[in-house]
Amino acid sequence: MWFDDAMSDAWENGFEPAIVDAGYKPMRIDRKEHINKIDDEIIAEIRRSRFVVADFTSEPKQPRGGVYYEAGFAHGLNIPVIYTCREDCLEDVHFDTRQFNHLTSNTPDDLRTDLAKRISAVLGDGPHRTRKQG
Repeated sequence: MWFDDAMSDAWENGFEPAIVDAGYKPMRIDRKEHINKIDDEIIAEIRRSRFVVADFTSEPKQPRGGVYYEAGFAHGLNIPVIYTCREDCLEDVHFDTRQFNHLTSNTPDDLRTDLAKRISAVLGDGPHRTRKQG
C-alpha cells in the first residue's frame, strides 16, 4: 500500500482490522524492524505470505509502480493476490491489472467489512480467527 499519511485511516480502520477479522496476522513492511535493504525484506515477506493484499490507491494520475511489481511477484509465485483500490482511484489503475477483480471502497469501514469477507471467501478463515459470540 501507499505509505502516506493519507492512508493512515485506511490502514488502521480498514486493512489491518479486516485481516485480523479474517483470522490472519497483517504485515506492513514499513513497520518491520530490520537492518537489510527494504527490497530484500519485501521479497522475503512476500515469499512467506499466505496471501498479499495489493492496494492500488494513489494520487490522481500518479500510479505507484512498486505495487505492480509486488503483486506480480506474488502472482508469479502462485500466492493469492487480493487487489484493492479506493473507488475514486480505480480509473488510474493500469489496464493490465484491471482484468483482476479489484475490491473497491469509499470508507475504511466498508474496506474492513468487504476485505474481511473477501479474504475468508477466497482463502478460508485464518488460524487466528475468533468467533464472535452473540
